[in-house]
Amino acid sequence: MKIADLITWFEAWANPAWCESWDNCGWQIEPGVLEKKVRVLVCLTPTLAVMHEAIALNANLIFAHHPLIFTPPKSLRTGEAIAEMIRLAFTHNIGVYTAHTNFDQVEDGTADVLAQILQLKQVTPIVPTQPGLGYGRVGMLEPLMTLQELLTVIQTRLAPPNLIFSPTANLQQTISQVAVLGGSGASFISKVSKTGAQAYLTSDCKFHQFQESRDRNLILIDAGHYATERPACDRLVQKFQSLNLDWVQLSQKDEDFRQFFA
Repeated sequence: MKIADLITWFEAWANPAWCESWDNCGWQIEPGVLEKKVRVLVCLTPTLAVMHEAIALNANLIFAHHPLIFTPPKSLRTGEAIAEMIRLAFTHNIGVYTAHTNFDQVEDGTADVLAQILQLKQVTPIVPTQPGLGYGRVGMLEPLMTLQELLTVIQTRLAPPNLIFSPTANLQQTISQVAVLGGSGASFISKVSKTGAQAYLTSDCKFHQFQESRDRNLILIDAGHYATERPACDRLVQKFQSLNLDWVQLSQKDEDFRQFFA
């Protein structure tokens, strides 16, 4: 399959026109590779480490969730990460394509994969954007779990380096309904509280957002940006493999950007 055909297939599933106005979905760098046979490296964040990995693996496409460019740079100078990424991309004929908020909304996207990992039932979007799709997911736990059991499942299945949750007097309380949203989902707290969910799994939550959740009687669980979005990258690799591409691999150089002192 050619790169152009892969992108056409993907955009029929997760249309870049669905991305938010502040977002930057689609081609970040296209150095003339559309007619090449696909050798794709999938990653969460396109970094220099991932670019060097792609070069070493003879990949010709980096398919990322996070955009390489959010705000148009005013200049490109030697030694700057984005400038170096662009230089290497054109030197080695490696395209960089991003699927961000469009990928967040779809079936088997970031939120949907989290819901599947927790085996939620009767799943619906937290914020619908179009029929059956939208931001986040909320569903039922079957069988029911205690909060302690839910936290253990999250720790086991997502393996976050640090798991933060709202203060609660009773880890043995029964949880029946859970909301999930990969990445920075704290701005959705008020909407989640209206769904009936008792617990909300997301990331990048601030001090006062934990306070807000407590005041709304919602247990906020922060498993970190990387841990809540990386599983969807793995699922994307599986979907690409089903297309019988020449070569596809999940990056081993993706970074969490955070380290915790034990």
